Amino acid sequence: MTVALMWEVRAVPGRGEELLAWARAQPLGGTHTPLRRETLRAPQDRVLVITWWDAPYDADLPELPEPDGDLITRAAHRWRFESVDGALTGPGGPSAP
Repeated sequence: MTVALMWEVRAVPGRGEELLAWARAQPLGGTHTPLRRETLRAPQDRVLVITWWDAPYDADLPELPEPDGDLITRAAHRWRFESVDGALTGPGGPSAP
């Protein structure tokens, strides 16, 4: 099964690049290795990290930690999804239906 973890935070205004660099530098340790990891940004200094894992939905998977409170405007939002396609294709990218 493929599970996707999503982690999203909003930086204090003007500190988006710092938050982006922080998120990109965070290792995902543990016994699992992600199939893919993608870091995205959006207006209002938002940063989103999505990781894909070959694991059961309820597996204990490593997640990004909470950034320092002076860097963000609120706690990180976290979501977990189960793939309905069940495959990754191409250079690590999700398959299209």
